[in-house]
Amino acid sequence: MHTGSHYKVREFLLWTRRSIYKLILIALLPTLLYEVFDLKWLAIPWVPIALVGTAAAFIAGFKNTQTYNRLWEARKIWGAIINDSRAWGMMIRDFINNKIATSPKSHEELHVIHTRIIYRHIAWLTALRYQLRQPQDWENSNKAHFKEYRKHYSVPEWEVPMEEEIKTFLSVDDLNYILSKKNRATQLLALQSHELKILRGDDFIEEHAYVKLESTLKDFYAHQGKAERIKKFPYPRQFSSINLFFIMLLVVLLPFGLLQPFAELGKYGVWLTIPFTVVVGWVFMSLEQVGESTENPFEGGANDIPMAALSRTIEIDLRDMLDEEELPPAVEAVNKILM
Repeated sequence: MHTGSHYKVREFLLWTRRSIYKLILIALLPTLLYEVFDLKWLAIPWVPIALVGTAAAFIAGFKNTQTYNRLWEARKIWGAIINDSRAWGMMIRDFINNKIATSPKSHEELHVIHTRIIYRHIAWLTALRYQLRQPQDWENSNKAHFKEYRKHYSVPEWEVPMEEEIKTFLSVDDLNYILSKKNRATQLLALQSHELKILRGDDFIEEHAYVKLESTLKDFYAHQGKAERIKKFPYPRQFSSINLFFIMLLVVLLPFGLLQPFAELGKYGVWLTIPFTVVVGWVFMSLEQVGESTENPFEGGANDIPMAALSRTIEIDLRDMLDEEELPPAVEAVNKILM
């Protein structure tokens, strides 16, 4: 997530410069043929190009709206995870007690239970964000502009193995069990439910509190499923493809429609076809590139949901509930990019 007021023009031009190079070549060739080789028949009327441009603008606007909706839905999911995680920590601390226990535990023993369950929740957050960062075939991580901009920031989930991050929050037995599973986030929630069942059987949780805690676990499963839906189902490829095809058709036709109007301006007017083709084409190709880079909010791009930062915020809040004094620092933005 970019934390500044906006991207600088220099950054944006650098990010889209490959499109600019293509546009220069696309505009240069017909202009040379028209002016140098006197192929005047290359000039075509502006009306059909305007019709293609209208269609391209419509489909580009539609795509960018839908990809923004995917990004915003992902942010709402993580917002719900933050709220429910805070409530989870509060309920674990207050609902697990000696009120109806037949064999009461000491305050220190209850604190150990609270810590184990809350830490396991932090492990769930860690496992979830690592799973959501796993690259998919349709994502942009293999594209040149993505790899180039990655030099300005780091993706925590790609820098440190999940095993290293998660082991701090789990017992040895839990860690070995989870690492043997495919969907580790799912199994961590299952472990939480199993421990709550044991605590309920030993009368450390009242019945209504047990139901509420299990309901909250169900909510966590729902949040995880919603995030996985966005991760594993891309913006429909047919819409993405037609958007790209329309825009490429428009930028190829653009210089042919500008040749005659600019040629009428004077001896050297026709050469204005090149810069104006680049400017107009850049607008549409940038819309395409922005939409493409927005559609996958967990792929590790500069505009992604800052899952590491949000997870750290939750961790700080939960460990503060445990009255811990040495809390981890908040995740800071690097070059105005917060991950």
